[in-house]
Amino acid sequence: MKKLLSEVLNDIRPTGQYEKEILGKADIIIKKINKSVKHAKAVLGGSGAKGTWLKTFDADIFVMFNYGKYKDKSSHLSDILGKSLKKDFKITRLHGSRDYFQIKQGKFTFEIIPILEIKKAEQAKNITDVSPLHSNFVIKHKRLIDDIRLTKQFFKAAGVYGAESYIHGFSGYVCEILTVYYGSFLKLIRAVTKWKEKTVIDVKNYYKGKNVFMELNKSKLTSPLIVIDPVQKGRNAAAALDHEKFEIIVHRAKEFLKKLSKEFFEIKIFTEEDIRRKFPKNIVMLNAEPLNKKDDVAGAKMLKAFHFIEQNLIFYGFEVIESDMLWHSKGTSLFYYALESDNLPETKEVAGPPVKIKFHAELFKKKHKNTFVKNNRLYAEEKRKYSDAKALVKAVLKTSNIKNNLKSIWMV
Repeated sequence: MKKLLSEVLNDIRPTGQYEKEILGKADIIIKKINKSVKHAKAVLGGSGAKGTWLKTFDADIFVMFNYGKYKDKSSHLSDILGKSLKKDFKITRLHGSRDYFQIKQGKFTFEIIPILEIKKAEQAKNITDVSPLHSNFVIKHKRLIDDIRLTKQFFKAAGVYGAESYIHGFSGYVCEILTVYYGSFLKLIRAVTKWKEKTVIDVKNYYKGKNVFMELNKSKLTSPLIVIDPVQKGRNAAAALDHEKFEIIVHRAKEFLKKLSKEFFEIKIFTEEDIRRKFPKNIVMLNAEPLNKKDDVAGAKMLKAFHFIEQNLIFYGFEVIESDMLWHSKGTSLFYYALESDNLPETKEVAGPPVKIKFHAELFKKKHKNTFVKNNRLYAEEKRKYSDAKALVKAVLKTSNIKNNLKSIWMV
């Protein structure tokens, strides 16, 4: 185990050259911002500040505005920062709970986020204001940096990393809290195998001797895992987690402990060829281009379109064996639906009421021409609107539910 984890760390740790290059570029940006933006201080944030970054990542830079001066101007911070950034950089403004900016420099992407400089979570005017407090919590546990890296990589490889609304998984911060709570990556994985629905993680013991389900608002307790934010005791940091991702990580942890292998840390990108190899027939596959919006928004809208197509397949009688939306980068997404059969009989049986319920039986006969009795119940033979899955999907692609949620989509 020790040898295996050491090999994984060598694979996922950023090289000294990589760190030097990205930190150097970040430092130049930070110095320029600090010269041009008054009453604010730019600092490295996110995994860069915590030292928990993996081999490739986009760096966050927080621009912390003086709390006393700007606490009543929270909604204007993005405009103030944007006006200043335009003087020195080519920027892209992205929408979020508070708008932020993107600066691209070669192979690196920097996200510049305006926040209020606060000392305690209660002062926050926006969820992003609390981010440096998260960093401060993690920095206190520097000895666990490599364990946190292992946790993040393991969760990424399992496909459960990310709290975005199109993923519903574990955020980087939740991975950090979990590793700190259990004391190491390995102890965390052993604990994961024993997780039950509504397991509570409270690293600061805010609710020791209390029933957290009586203390917190029910809307914050819908996730299968409750992770009390160590810097905001009224917040469930894992609120975005859904049951599917919870079950996946429990299963993966069990499998890893049975078969120790680097495979559990390797991110596998499934291609069209991989899917066709797995499902050589009865497959509907589409390429979808997301809207030009923030990843979280574009991904959520893309997921709506993905589910809408699947709902129509099921509604018209097609049995979906497996389906997924694969979006590995900023580019196009791959939708696939593996079906029991992509061609159905042109007619279908429609069940009606029992024969003895005469009033409803008569209504059923008026509605359907070809009725017959089977097991004392009325049935009708009805022509299907769609017997070919691809013809159905082509029709669905023309609807507003698809057009409003995607830039474009086509069958492959």
